[in-house]
Amino acid sequence: MPLLAIWSPKGGSGTSVVAAACSLVLARTAPTRLADLAGDQPAVLGLGTDPETGLVDWLAVGPGAPTEVLDRLAVEVAPDLSLLPRGAGASGRRPDAGAGAALAVALRDGPPTVADLGTSERAESRALLEVADAALLVVRPCYLALRRAVRLEATRRAAGVVLVEEPGRALGSREVADVLGRPVVARIAVRDTIARAVDAGVLPTRLPEPLERGARDALGAVGLLPAGARP
Repeated sequence: MPLLAIWSPKGGSGTSVVAAACSLVLARTAPTRLADLAGDQPAVLGLGTDPETGLVDWLAVGPGAPTEVLDRLAVEVAPDLSLLPRGAGASGRRPDAGAGAALAVALRDGPPTVADLGTSERAESRALLEVADAALLVVRPCYLALRRAVRLEATRRAAGVVLVEEPGRALGSREVADVLGRPVVARIAVRDTIARAVDAGVLPTRLPEPLERGARDALGAVGLLPAGARP
């Protein structure tokens, strides 16, 4: 089944919130998994505690890690949506690219999966990004973010850009698309309602409309949400 990787060249771009919104919207059409390689999803989704065991532990085993173990790591966070948390990585062993590629293959064998890669700086995240069926780049209209993104090979492979719009920025969607050479497929305006929903931990039950609309546009752009589908 499809594996969608969501990443950003710079921290603080809203990648985890966008990934959570996409997985929540996708779960309305089919059982879905959210693979958290960045580590922020428990907070974004309002979990009381961060699960200690997660993907870091699976990855530490290496490419031979059993696929069925992923099912035991899953935590239900909303109807038809399960979270594969990053975990604390108690073993202390750092995952490598081979383990990341193996994880991507394992995730593609299951239900539709949205992977939150954060900045994709880690070797396992870069490997998963290369194997994913589709990837979306999340950026703010920020010169520093665009400067980093334009240098990365992964940017050229992205299906499109999710633009997190902020008031007062000089750059718009046209400039972002021109600089990165990728289409802006979704635009999400920064709103107090989104920040309040995340801070209160109620995103799974009260997905703000601007965030939901952006997630639907993003999913539609990669063929994961049929045109005209309703919640």
